Amino acid sequence: MRNKSHKILAGVLLVAGILLLAGCPPRESIERIKVDPGKFAGREVTIAGRVTNAYGVMGKGGFELDDGTGRMWVFTSRYGVPGMDAKVAVTGLIEESVTLGGRHWALIMRETRRRG
Repeated sequence: MRNKSHKILAGVLLVAGILLLAGCPPRESIERIKVDPGKFAGREVTIAGRVTNAYGVMGKGGFELDDGTGRMWVFTSRYGVPGMDAKVAVTGLIEESVTLGGRHWALIMRETRRRG
């Protein structure tokens, strides 16, 4: 009887884990996003790293995230601005704001979710 309940519990946990992973956007490196921003523009992706700069007023603002491959600014209006050196994972939409001469001057993420 005990063995059967362990198998059922393991099956339930496996299905729950698969469903959670299926709903998460893929994690990308900042370097990969910056190399081909058009591929990611308007798509929801997840990046993770350490906060290197942060500016905010009343829970809205922006912070720069460094994942070891590069840095990207993340703008937030719902989750507050994390403190310096905080390690966070954020999901959001990639936006190309300014491109001149083939160079992307303002590539940002507009945060939709946060973990960590």
